[in-house]
Amino acid sequence: MGVWQYYKGFAPKTRMLIGVGIMAYAGAGLYLSDKVEEKLGFVPTEQDKKELQDAIPKISVVERRSR
Repeated sequence: MGVWQYYKGFAPKTRMLIGVGIMAYAGAGLYLSDKVEEKLGFVPTEQDKKELQDAIPKISVVERRSR
């Protein structure tokens, strides 16, 4: 029996609670990861931000010639 079939066997309320729980866990991770990075000293410096900005590819638009 696959995981999907096992999951589909739960009552709809249970599936909803599992989904809400996963979303809450993900939200807490997004919120807390910034706090943990600050406490561990992993805050990017201005030099790091500039290097990242320089590494992003630049897109230039080229006009198409009409035929």
